[in-house]
Amino acid sequence: MIKEPQIRLFDLVISLSNAIDLVSSAVDRHHKRVAYIALSIGAELGLPMEQQKELMLAGALHDCGALSLKERLDILQFELENPLKHAELGYLLLQKFDPLSNIALLVRYPHVPWNEGGGQEFKGKQVPMGSHLLHLADRIDVLISKQKEILGQVKGIVERIKEFSGKMSVPELVEAFVSLAPKEYFWLGVVSPSIDSILSNRVKLATIDLSIEDLLSLTKLFSHIIDFRSRFTATHSSGVAASAEALARFAGFSERECKMMRIAGYLHDLGKLAVPTEILEKPAKLTEEEFNVIRSHTFHTYRCLEPIGGLDLINTWASFHHERIDGTGYPFHHKGQDLSLGSRIMAVADVFTAITEDRPYRKGMTRDRALQLLRQMVENTALDSHIVSLPGLHFDEINSLRVAAQDVSFEEYQRFLQPLG
Repeated sequence: MIKEPQIRLFDLVISLSNAIDLVSSAVDRHHKRVAYIALSIGAELGLPMEQQKELMLAGALHDCGALSLKERLDILQFELENPLKHAELGYLLLQKFDPLSNIALLVRYPHVPWNEGGGQEFKGKQVPMGSHLLHLADRIDVLISKQKEILGQVKGIVERIKEFSGKMSVPELVEAFVSLAPKEYFWLGVVSPSIDSILSNRVKLATIDLSIEDLLSLTKLFSHIIDFRSRFTATHSSGVAASAEALARFAGFSERECKMMRIAGYLHDLGKLAVPTEILEKPAKLTEEEFNVIRSHTFHTYRCLEPIGGLDLINTWASFHHERIDGTGYPFHHKGQDLSLGSRIMAVADVFTAITEDRPYRKGMTRDRALQLLRQMVENTALDSHIVSLPGLHFDEINSLRVAAQDVSFEEYQRFLQPLG
């Protein structure tokens, strides 16, 4: 009997943060550094541990609404021209999951300048002080040169931040930062390769375990962050999750195992956050280099989920969906005997969804054409024959569940796009 996973919220948030920052080496670990800086300033202020935890989680996800590589790189400029769009989109995403609803408010206003107190409100709504703290932490990290030794930069960074006290930043927060700045451990922690463990140790008493239902809800949020970056894939993960759950049920999985399969479906393309939207939406044929970037996504899914205790089985189900029975798949070239039943189900669910779903540039395949292609992939030793037989027996039910899940996801996508006009 497969046990129900017990996952820490912290671990999943850090895995998502890692995946978001994979899009470019220029933003490597930016989210975690902002989380660490905000957490450290919060501790210097003597904030309660619960507020420190929220600052850490908000810092780790604060740019999740920045959908393109260009937006992510623009954020690294000290003076931002239009920072509020991605913040609003991040808020809309995070508010969907109740344990993150408080940090959604912090993420909504992280770039509102203090403006001598005018920044207490934005468009008639109160801006949380935590948002201003995130803003300060974000700007501190942007000022750090990753090519220079950190301690030699401290004086210049402090002087630059002090210039903006009262204008861009809240004076009391700047004072706390100035008080913290002489402590070498703070700066060495910012650039430490062990920043994950530093953050985990700082907030370990304030983390919560997730039940299977919490995990379903949170990983559905993950799927929106993954898919909503592109209109070409806006509902793909929800379709894969529904198809995989249905196939698992027909394959004899228990109810709990079917829910775990749905979770794996939501996570299966997590590594695509490392793929620039500009590649996902390129209308012309991809170059060899661009195609290789896309092919790397399953490796990144696996490595991002690998450190999470209790997620091992779901990780293999999610990450091996481009492996083939004959061992010629990617990225690990596992052969049939190395692929679990769940991994084989996910491979079929991914193909089934990709060929039957409608996309902006083409209609999905008919029942007969889809089944023909799946059987052809069995003949080519790509997919498991037993799993492929299930759509042949239950095509209409599996497909209707896929369509229903993607219809719901599309409605959520349309609501998500409203702030963009």
